[in-house]
Amino acid sequence: MSKDILHAYRHLYRQGLRAVQFSKPARYTLRDRLRLAFRKGNATDFNQQKIDNTIEFFRYATIENGLEHKILKNILLVWWHQETGGFRRVSKNALTPTEVEIKVTAFDTFNHNIHMLNESMGMCLPAMTLRAPT
Repeated sequence: MSKDILHAYRHLYRQGLRAVQFSKPARYTLRDRLRLAFRKGNATDFNQQKIDNTIEFFRYATIENGLEHKILKNILLVWWHQETGGFRRVSKNALTPTEVEIKVTAFDTFNHNIHMLNESMGMCLPAMTLRAPT
């Protein structure tokens, strides 16, 4: 891993922690998503301008409780619910194939919206679905 990629991860993580004000569920969700994005990502996709724009987005979310802060808060809330399995816990009974399909594809529209946000603002927020129907 090159030093530029390592520094980008550290800057994104540090500014992201400031943006969420070190709140407990959000900081762990942010850490896990950034780790996953940097581990599964390709080094050829590295773009310093997108990293800088994302850090700037986090900086604006830190400074003021405005639109950037609300967007980041809601993204992290959805990611947290995606990791924990949603509002309601699944019973011990096995899921039907239809329920598995719904749980797997439920976040596709959300991830598409993150892709569009990244494209329009030149950012690199991680937009990936964990395909485990937990």
